[in-house]
Amino acid sequence: MSVAALLLSVNVDHVATLRQARHVDYPDPVEAAAVAEAAGASGITIHLRGDRRHIQDSDLERLGAAVRGKLNLEMAASEEMIAIACRARPHQVTLVPERPEELTTEGGLDVSSQLPRLLAGAERLRAAGIEVSLFVDPDPKRIDALAPFSGGLASGIELNTDAYTRAVGGFAASRRAEVARSADMGAAMGFRIYAGHGLTAANVGGIAAIRRIEELNIGHALISRAVILGLAGAVREMLQAMGTARDASRAAAAGPSTTG
Repeated sequence: MSVAALLLSVNVDHVATLRQARHVDYPDPVEAAAVAEAAGASGITIHLRGDRRHIQDSDLERLGAAVRGKLNLEMAASEEMIAIACRARPHQVTLVPERPEELTTEGGLDVSSQLPRLLAGAERLRAAGIEVSLFVDPDPKRIDALAPFSGGLASGIELNTDAYTRAVGGFAASRRAEVARSADMGAAMGFRIYAGHGLTAANVGGIAAIRRIEELNIGHALISRAVILGLAGAVREMLQAMGTARDASRAAAAGPSTTG
């Protein structure tokens, strides 16, 4: 299997978090998005939450006009959010679970228990010309539950890497294997495979080396690292870590060299 280049979508939610802490007009997530794309990001991700704790409706509108690559909107499959997305028409919507009391998304969708609502939401989004992805845990049962979305209703899935990033010692390898196995299952069902949550330049290598994954969505680590390096430097550092791991994966797929 050929190993394609790995793309980076930068989540700028926490640029808006800093802005909302003082209810001022800076820092601007639109400006941050431009810096990230100029530094090599292939697209921008935002999460418009029901409580509007960081990204605001006006941010979505302005980013839709400004982002040169893919704009990926994370959101709950609520009536309010589906209507907003159908009006704004980002390139892609990633459906995620959402609870008001959570600090950040705490796990993947339980597709089986929410299937009618998720299917209805996905159908409306596709009718509006928006690509659909679903954020799921790397578990065979959760992947199998996505069968109703295969065949075009959803173009991709994003695998939750939180358990991998929290694992220590030998457990990290087993968590990575879960992600790789789920990536293979999802690809076999016809989905494009994305991944993200908790990834840093220090731990991204294990996920970046998984050949089925074509895009990583990373936010908090990049915005945190930007305090030290600047956002462009943080993006370039992440891309270098991703590229090193993907190059090693590509070399392993090619087999031993016959030259020399």
